[in-house]
Amino acid sequence: MDNEHLTYRDYARYARQSAEEVARDCEAEAFRASGPGGQCVNTTDSAVRMTHLPTGITVTSRESRSQFRNRQLCLQKLRQEFVERAVPPKVRHATRPSRAARQRRLDHKHLRAQVKVQRRRIDE
Repeated sequence: MDNEHLTYRDYARYARQSAEEVARDCEAEAFRASGPGGQCVNTTDSAVRMTHLPTGITVTSRESRSQFRNRQLCLQKLRQEFVERAVPPKVRHATRPSRAARQRRLDHKHLRAQVKVQRRRIDE
């Protein structure tokens, strides 16, 4: 599936899948995390970057020193992203301005016109 053609219903379907089902559709990559953590961070490939192939969503986890735990966290992040994208868009209703709103707009236009008239040069 192409990311551009996915609807909120597609994301809802992915959100209902178990972590194992989501993991089957993912491509995981382990790498060395940067930042705090001492020498342990410099020597182990504990950070995980996971890409969900059907949607193209990529998440990264480097919170834990364990690669296994970071994989679990990536799956949690992916499922959370599916839940957020599964919200249907709000239905918009066309409205018309009220009579009072139209009158306020015309009154404001009249006031601006009067201000501009006051700026003109006075011819003698």
